[in-house]
Amino acid sequence: MKPPLPHLPPSDHLARERVPLIAPHGFRDYDARWRYPDEINLLGVQCLGRSLGALLRELATERGDTSPGPIVVGRDFRAYSLAVHQALCLGLLDAGMEILDIGLCLSPMAYFARDALNAPAVAMVTASHNENGWTGFKMGATPPFTFGDAEMNRLRNLALSGAAAPHPGGIRRHIPDLPRLYAADLAARPGFTSPLRIVTACGNGTAGAFAPGILRRLGARVIALDCDPHYAFPRHEPNPEHAAMLAALRDKTLETGADFGLAFDGDGDRIGVADGRGRILFADKVGLLLARDLAARHADAHFLVDSKSTGLFRRDAVLRQAGGRAEYWRTGHSHLKTRMAETGALAAFEKSGHWYFAPPLGHGYDDALLGAVLLCEMLCRSELPLADLHDGLEASFVSPTIGAECSDARKHDIAAALRDEYAAEMRRGGLVAGREIVEIAATDGVRFTLSDGSWGLVRASSNKPSLVLVVESLTSREDMVAIFADLEARVRRFPEVGAYDQSLDALGKDETIAKQGLI
Repeated sequence: MKPPLPHLPPSDHLARERVPLIAPHGFRDYDARWRYPDEINLLGVQCLGRSLGALLRELATERGDTSPGPIVVGRDFRAYSLAVHQALCLGLLDAGMEILDIGLCLSPMAYFARDALNAPAVAMVTASHNENGWTGFKMGATPPFTFGDAEMNRLRNLALSGAAAPHPGGIRRHIPDLPRLYAADLAARPGFTSPLRIVTACGNGTAGAFAPGILRRLGARVIALDCDPHYAFPRHEPNPEHAAMLAALRDKTLETGADFGLAFDGDGDRIGVADGRGRILFADKVGLLLARDLAARHADAHFLVDSKSTGLFRRDAVLRQAGGRAEYWRTGHSHLKTRMAETGALAAFEKSGHWYFAPPLGHGYDDALLGAVLLCEMLCRSELPLADLHDGLEASFVSPTIGAECSDARKHDIAAALRDEYAAEMRRGGLVAGREIVEIAATDGVRFTLSDGSWGLVRASSNKPSLVLVVESLTSREDMVAIFADLEARVRRFPEVGAYDQSLDALGKDETIAKQGLI
């Protein structure tokens, strides 16, 4: 067995040309992400590709298959993504894999390609919404799933040990028209029956190359905002949970009088929404509107909701009367896709804007463009605009998703300690913001629910060195702040926790927004 790969100091530039570098903490719960080139270099990516090929052979053997079959490989639009893509392919070729190279694409396009090209495996080179300087990989061995904890641990062990041996027979085929096939699949729908005017914001990420054209093809009047892909993300990162992108979406929607606005993240699997009044609507609440609509048209519809999402899925009378039911589950695309297949759920929604749709709606994976199309179809059927539909939901006051800096080495331990602390608080009858804790959900960090249905969450981020904090009050914004204050006081007792990436007032203090409970 070869010696483990080193973790080189950032200053050792010559060694980076000679030695594979892979920082161990880059292997995460359901994908892999590193700062490039400080935490992974191109030789490290090549080693990762060879290790991925070896793992795919092992998994195929365990399934009783004689071959792992072809692997789809795609990439997002960043200055270094092509180089990372090429290094990954070199490693896969060294592992004897048949590569179907689809080039520049969105993550849902790469997932779609597995079905369209009859290829079981996928490797998408993307750092998603992370800032420039990050690279990453979303991988899977069988449609529609992506790797979870077990597969990521096996890949980590193979890559860090250097144990993956070369294998003969590698071949690479270029598939130039996959985006066209994906667009044609979406455009095969009936098209929009109303002339919707939609601001389409892409933050100069990869989605800008595809989203406006697909929506226009279905009949939308698209008002493009930051849709020219640009390596530097000159206005803001393409992250539809962060204030800068949402504020730009809100302002453009108000300026143009559009019916609503949609924001897409860097690899096209997450969505953000603004209504025609310029209010930012959290993706989980828009997901609840979609669930209502879907439950009315699909009997006994089962939905999954991630641990960061609104508690209204449990309380919504319209959803219940339509026969719909919701189950809360772990945040993360691999976890939710797996649970969808296990339970037969029709759709799944995350607060971050990942929306997943099973047949007959979709193919079982997260796809922001399909989500946008289904939202448009719902609004074409509705007699009410999106703003009025949202106002029909029970009022609640939800914080943004706030990240607090915390090392990968400590974030899980701190989340576990806070879980134990809130569980002990519930046992002794302690109060949070004047109410008792009536439920502790510990499947994903800790989500504590208070006696009136309000709640708070802290969990370890799955893709960055940080903790994630979210709270929701069913009473008032002031009460939401009080619940957050309790959570913050406990978090701040750990000196390893650093600055927040945004605040409770991340979208500003505009009275229209504040009254809607959106900050």
